[in-house]
Amino acid sequence: MNIAHCHIAVKLPFAVIAATAVGALFARLNAPLPWMIGPLLTLAIANGLNAGIRIPMPLRNGGQWLIGTALGLYFTMPVLEQVGRVVPWILIALAGTGAITLVCTYLLMRIGRVDAATAFFASNPGGATEMSVLAERHQARIDQVVAAQTIRVLLVVILVPFAFQFGQLHGGDPYLPGISVVNGMKLPILLAAAAAAGAVLAWRRIPNAWSIGPLLLSAGLTAAGIELSAMPVWLVDAGQIAVGCALGARFSPRFLREAPRFVLGAVISGLTMLIGSVLLGLGVSVLSPIPWTTAILATAPGGLSEMSLTAKTLQLGVPLVVAFQVVRMVCVVIGAAPGWQRLHRFHDRKLSQT
Repeated sequence: MNIAHCHIAVKLPFAVIAATAVGALFARLNAPLPWMIGPLLTLAIANGLNAGIRIPMPLRNGGQWLIGTALGLYFTMPVLEQVGRVVPWILIALAGTGAITLVCTYLLMRIGRVDAATAFFASNPGGATEMSVLAERHQARIDQVVAAQTIRVLLVVILVPFAFQFGQLHGGDPYLPGISVVNGMKLPILLAAAAAAGAVLAWRRIPNAWSIGPLLLSAGLTAAGIELSAMPVWLVDAGQIAVGCALGARFSPRFLREAPRFVLGAVISGLTMLIGSVLLGLGVSVLSPIPWTTAILATAPGGLSEMSLTAKTLQLGVPLVVAFQVVRMVCVVIGAAPGWQRLHRFHDRKLSQT
């Protein structure tokens, strides 16, 4: 075991314990998403003070596995039919997200002084890991793409739940899990099957495999009427702690010291994406039967697990939020590279005409 691994082995348990304690404090204070935001802030502050805590990928994947399994339990057959009726609005929201992304790309280029490829992949709400892979293929700055993606997600995950909590925007969600009783004998079967689904998708290099695989497996069983077990609350909380720690650990003081202008650009771009997504959600709610609170969470650029959990906590249309977030994530990951190629060709033509 080398020195780096020794440091991880020593720091990680203390970091997780501290993060869990802060999560418990936030829960006691009735803060929104306490088991995610508490650990997120704990590790972000610690790493901002040069703690150098790193979260192993399996821990983050484990958190997504638990959360995805819990979310899939909402997808009964009647719910799937209702989700099918909002597909046109999902496509409209997807088009709106593309327009907002172009605005944010321009802002990050001008304010953050980065190249167009870096700004484009940093502004697409498709996930830090997935966008960094595409950024590398197109000669963009991977570190800046990851940093900008992380800053945007941190802003959304912190601001949106607190805004909903402050405005007392809770719902009496008609969408409930298909099964509400924990079965100690069948729960391990559900978890093992969900883990296998995540592993298969990860093996096939599907983006966000450990969220989507368990979600699809759990949803498929629920829609088929196969009731194994509900997810214990403490397991979902454990998943939130893992995801919160992983998000917070991405923070580094490096850019605050070395590239303050880039950080400023990433913050302004991230806030613009958030505001634009809120306006987009309000527009979708006006045109559709989707409540505006659910529509805002559905279009928010904060990630599948994070926004779906917010909907679950606030009882605001979990299946609709999941459907919007999954479709957007998949389409952004698939369409980002060809989208950049078209944008790049358009940019080159404009330069040649001047």
